[in-house]
Amino acid sequence: MTQQWRQRFSDLVAGNHSPTGDPVDAGARLIVWDPDGTEVFRAALARHHRVEDEDEPEQVLWIRPLVGGEDNGGGYLFNLNATRRRSLTCARGTLVDDGVEIDLTSGQRARIEPADGPELEQLIHWDDFTNRLAPDEDAALKRLDADSWHGRYA
Repeated sequence: MTQQWRQRFSDLVAGNHSPTGDPVDAGARLIVWDPDGTEVFRAALARHHRVEDEDEPEQVLWIRPLVGGEDNGGGYLFNLNATRRRSLTCARGTLVDDGVEIDLTSGQRARIEPADGPELEQLIHWDDFTNRLAPDEDAALKRLDADSWHGRYA
C-alpha cells in the first residue's frame, strides 16, 4: 500500500485537516459499502488507529468506530465494550477527493473522509468523554490491542 493514502488516513483520523488549525474541529468518519453499492455502515472514528502487517500486500487497519453513547445528565458516556476496536483488512487504498477509499478483502469498499454533521457531533462527544479518562485508561484505548474492556465504562 502506498504511503500517501496511509498518511491521509492518519491525518483524517487525527483531525489534521481542520480549517481552524484545531484538530478538535475536525475528524474522520467511516462509510462501508457492500459489493452491490449498498451502504452498510457509517460512523465517526476515534482519533487513533494502528496498522498491522505493514510490509504485507494485505494490511490490517485497527480503528475504533464511535457507536452508541448517551448523555446521562452529567455528560456524554460511551460503553467501551460496545465502542470497541474493529479491523479493516485492506487489499488496496487510494486517495479520492478529500478522503481515502479502501478495497477490503471481504469485497466491500470503505471510505474514510472528513466527518461532519452527526458524525462530527459524535466525535466531539467522544473527545469530551476521553478527557475524563485516567491516563492509563486513555493509553489502553489508543493501543487498540484488546477486544473487550474491563475497566470503568464497561
